[in-house]
Amino acid sequence: MTIYGTSIIAILLSTSQAQAAVTLPGFFSDHMVLQRDAPVTIWGRADVNQKVTVTFAGQSATAAANNEGQWKVELKPMAVSKVPQELTVQVDGGDDAKTVSDVLIGDVWLGSGQSNMAGRVSAYAKNDETLAALVTKAPFAHIRLMQSGPKPSWTTSTPETVSQFSALHFAFGERLHRELDVPIGLIVGAVGGTPSGSWIPPQTFADSKKCQAEVAEFGRTYHRVADLRKYDSQVAAWEKTVAAAEAKGQKPRGRKPTPPAEPGQASRGGKIGGLYERYIEPVAGLRVRGMLWDQGEARSGVVGVDQHTMMSELIRGWREAWGQGGFPFLFVQKPSGGGSAFSNDDPITRNADRFVAAVPDITRIGSGEQRFLYVRLMRDNHNAWMVPASDLGSGIHPSNKWGYGNRAAQVALSQVYKRGIQAYGPIYRSHTIDGGKAIVEFEQVGQGLIAAHDGKLQGFALAGDEGQWHWADAAIEGDTVVLTSPNVPKPTRIRYAFAQNRTWANLFNQDGLPALTFEAGQ
Repeated sequence: MTIYGTSIIAILLSTSQAQAAVTLPGFFSDHMVLQRDAPVTIWGRADVNQKVTVTFAGQSATAAANNEGQWKVELKPMAVSKVPQELTVQVDGGDDAKTVSDVLIGDVWLGSGQSNMAGRVSAYAKNDETLAALVTKAPFAHIRLMQSGPKPSWTTSTPETVSQFSALHFAFGERLHRELDVPIGLIVGAVGGTPSGSWIPPQTFADSKKCQAEVAEFGRTYHRVADLRKYDSQVAAWEKTVAAAEAKGQKPRGRKPTPPAEPGQASRGGKIGGLYERYIEPVAGLRVRGMLWDQGEARSGVVGVDQHTMMSELIRGWREAWGQGGFPFLFVQKPSGGGSAFSNDDPITRNADRFVAAVPDITRIGSGEQRFLYVRLMRDNHNAWMVPASDLGSGIHPSNKWGYGNRAAQVALSQVYKRGIQAYGPIYRSHTIDGGKAIVEFEQVGQGLIAAHDGKLQGFALAGDEGQWHWADAAIEGDTVVLTSPNVPKPTRIRYAFAQNRTWANLFNQDGLPALTFEAGQ
């Protein structure tokens, strides 16, 4: 029997195939790592109203696809498993099940940011013997890698895949794997030269009262006409250069200047949140242990919005997108390097700048606001942890990615995993003024405060009501530092290492970690 030339058997076969149609996002793939000790969500698409059953590690969970063909199940928390297992996805009435093989249970960390996160092992291993040695130890059976993007899928850690992966994130994950002895899943979505405004969820930015208030405040003093005149001048100069090159039969260099953006707009072109949508949103909801972020050179990239505000809202937006609470968010301090290390013999700090005994003219040291911004970001955001970087080596692209990754892992082991590891140098807690003295108390003193290198403590400055800064005489007394200056008889404000380059600042704890920049007072 036929219906319009089609047999009933063919119709039934077609219906069965349609019922069996089920898809998973690419990152639910062979070799993946699922997050331990937490509910795990698995999702995908199927025909409307079709029931889908997911089976894994002795658990089964069933859900029906909604009117848009979307389904989602949740598996109960699972303990660590180094034994590869299969995850199956079966549509009710379908003949074939989708199978995801070689699945481990451990910790999953997402890495994001700009070039210092995107830079590959192959590029940095050329000048980093420790990183190069890691490649020779591959394959790592229990470290799995995934590049987020249009076609995400997990891979094992072979010499080839490690070489093409993020140097920073791999060094971070290898240290965690070494210390914790659990499977580690590492995901990277990062693009060089990008501002934080490209990575914030677009709706988070649009709804952010903090961002919109900053834009409005900036707009009150913004001079659009002046910016347009500057732009016209730049275009005229560019056109002149082009004409001169063409007259010589040469190819013009450089791009035509872009018109100035207005307050609240992306200053470098592109869409606010565009990279979030491309690299982060697709994996949002995949259970993770935390995030590691390395970005800051490109600032916020949105006219009128400060990096501190943008990053605070980005952290909030990512946490809301994942829906798993205030997961740990680690971020590398910017600018990179700029300070001396307790010891340049330590492989983590071997590329640090050398200590400079002579303090510079205090009126010529520049601003420390950018460095202090990241200390404030840690202070002002719950469960957000800065990776101190002043003693790790300078440059736009510091070469010791093994050192940076291991310092980040040190922070994670200390603050996230509570392993009793000292990860920070002295951090300002409070101060009191006693006549002409300022007495500063610190947290994270570890085994005690120490003036490294030559025993004379330096890097502190005092100011009075007139606002003029002067270097202070500093002395360690227990877990405090006492400051005085003959030029500031009544101090009201205090600073330490308040400059981008701070090689002359030498307060450490005896664990070998540098004190963090701070400013305090009124």
